[in-house]
Amino acid sequence: MTEPDLRTLYLNYIDCLNKREWVSLGQFVAADVSHNGRPIGLSGYREMLQKDVREIPDLRFNIELLAIEAPLVASRLRFDCSPTSTFMGLNIGGKRITFAENVFYAFRNGKIASVWSVIDKSAIEGQL
Repeated sequence: MTEPDLRTLYLNYIDCLNKREWVSLGQFVAADVSHNGRPIGLSGYREMLQKDVREIPDLRFNIELLAIEAPLVASRLRFDCSPTSTFMGLNIGGKRITFAENVFYAFRNGKIASVWSVIDKSAIEGQL
């Protein structure tokens, strides 16, 4: 897969997340996807994202930085949102917060096969 193709695929994946088109997630994510080294499969990945949206109804994935070297994608996602209660073990209680997630994706056969992500928890703590 070429880098322009991977870019388009990734942008479409982010659009799918922002539109909450969970039924379409399999177009972008492999059935045997792993997250931070833990095999969770497509259904586990979908459940993780749905849980995030339940806890953060205004969650929107905004790409701040994007680097592609096929078959890898590195992205810094920016969030400006209001978790309804706790998030990452912190009592947010509806307060508006901003934070970033640094995430790496490995693609296989045109789908996300592995995801490694780190959320900037200290940025959230600094706003509380």
